[in-house]
Amino acid sequence: MPERVSSGRLGALDASECPPTFNVPQTMVLACIAGGSQALDQAYEDREDSPEAGQADLASLAVSGADAVVGITASGRTPYVRGAIAYANKQAALTIGLACNANTPLEQEVEIMIAPLVGPEVITGSTRLKAGTAQKMGADMLSTGTMILRGKTFGNLMVAVQATNYKLQQRALSIVQQATGLDEQAARTLLELQEVKSRRPFW
Repeated sequence: MPERVSSGRLGALDASECPPTFNVPQTMVLACIAGGSQALDQAYEDREDSPEAGQADLASLAVSGADAVVGITASGRTPYVRGAIAYANKQAALTIGLACNANTPLEQEVEIMIAPLVGPEVITGSTRLKAGTAQKMGADMLSTGTMILRGKTFGNLMVAVQATNYKLQQRALSIVQQATGLDEQAARTLLELQEVKSRRPFW
């Protein structure tokens, strides 16, 4: 998911939540942000002006035709994102755009365009507000829909969750009870047999 800096933080958040929620490898859903990982907690706004940086970051991930690349930019014009999409297109990857404007340059460069139109921002130019909220929802829907199609859920239950702390262990217990109708002790025994505590999926 290559993104400009503000949008990038939202994409990185979504990517980071996929492994624990759906028990997928850390390398399955990756985020590229203009300015690199240090841009997650510091502003590097100038880095988003370089299409070459977007291309280089995607090249470092060895993107291929087996991948999907989602470009996230509120304006739909950010050079970093468009450079990354251009590289992805050359590699025959599926390209998806997520922006909050219609008829943008990005729309002409991707195979699938998602463009929620949120209207003027409450604070003019502050795209982390309405546009940011819409982009986070868009990224959530893309990743969640993908994981559903990959069989990582059972009904509306997240049966592949990594139960790595007490709260998640209790959630896993509840999910197994809901899915199977077992009582608490039987569900706990089943979870132990499936080695949930060692981060294996319990379904």
